[in-house]
Amino acid sequence: MSSIVTADWLHCYLADESNREIAIVDCRFALSDPDLGRKQYETAHIPGASYLDLNRDLSSSAGIHGGRHPLPDDRVLGAKLAAMGISADTLVVAYDDSRFGFAARLWWLLRYYGHSHVALLDGGYTNWVKAGYAVTADRSPLVTPGNFQPQLHSDWIVDIGRVRAAQHSPAHILIDSREPDRYLGKTEPIDPIAGHIPSAVNYPWQGVSTPEGFALSIDAQRQRWATISPDLDPIVYCGSGVTACVNLFSLELAGITGGKLYPGSWSDWISY
Repeated sequence: MSSIVTADWLHCYLADESNREIAIVDCRFALSDPDLGRKQYETAHIPGASYLDLNRDLSSSAGIHGGRHPLPDDRVLGAKLAAMGISADTLVVAYDDSRFGFAARLWWLLRYYGHSHVALLDGGYTNWVKAGYAVTADRSPLVTPGNFQPQLHSDWIVDIGRVRAAQHSPAHILIDSREPDRYLGKTEPIDPIAGHIPSAVNYPWQGVSTPEGFALSIDAQRQRWATISPDLDPIVYCGSGVTACVNLFSLELAGITGGKLYPGSWSDWISY
């Protein structure tokens, strides 16, 4: 199963009743307006899609440490995924309207939970609409509850202790996924302290896709990471562990394995 599908592919897949079960998940969100994504979903979405909110569903409550978007409780999110009809063999397609900025969080979480049948919709919701495919305001897709049992890959995440150790390790590389000005400390619109983790290199998450939200080719993804030695284990972070998942998605497309997420990211780092 590819990690990315096109609007044409999804439309044809949905039209063929002989295909396996599928769950479509709308992940639209805006950090500046946390209710916007849900409002957009309620106005119109891809038929059959359910909605998962970054703050309410794909994260747990923030504390003193752990960052602004701590990972959700796997039992809580697992129950939500099951209620959406997701079981071990269900194909999940996630989309947003932010160049994978939020849908990649679900893509990574599902794989972290041991569910490999998941892909992102290339071009997101906007391209689906531009292609002329149907949308709906129906908020209650009829699904048979699934049996989703998270099987966590606990070695896919690192805490601040591991990050500190990695700073001085020849076996690791720290990758900061934020915009260059935030990485350089020239501006910080969200967190109280500007800058980056010492020794980290900058690969902005927006470099994974075009401004229209289409993923760069596989060759382009490989070229993106060409200067990183294959002997290094990447540890990826951003502001709060969300858009870092876009870079982890890019690493997957490029065929680079072993990438780990620092879930708390910069917002956790500066809390100490």
